[in-house]
Amino acid sequence: MKSSKIAISVPSKLVSRIRRAVARGQARSVSAYVTQAVEARTQSDDLLELLEQMDRDHGKPAPEATRWARQVLGL
Repeated sequence: MKSSKIAISVPSKLVSRIRRAVARGQARSVSAYVTQAVEARTQSDDLLELLEQMDRDHGKPAPEATRWARQVLGL
């Protein structure tokens, strides 16, 4: 994948936590760590968008279906 360089502002405490994670080997670099976080967020956003579209197309699940799903998933 081709990369583009950008500049972002991040709170100093968060930068310290990211650098510690990189030092522990949780990511190859600060850029890799941030990329992983952004990928996770965009996947979550995409899933939420899909669920919202399903609600619009088919209506929200019945309360008993929601209870069943929560029980099966242990939520």
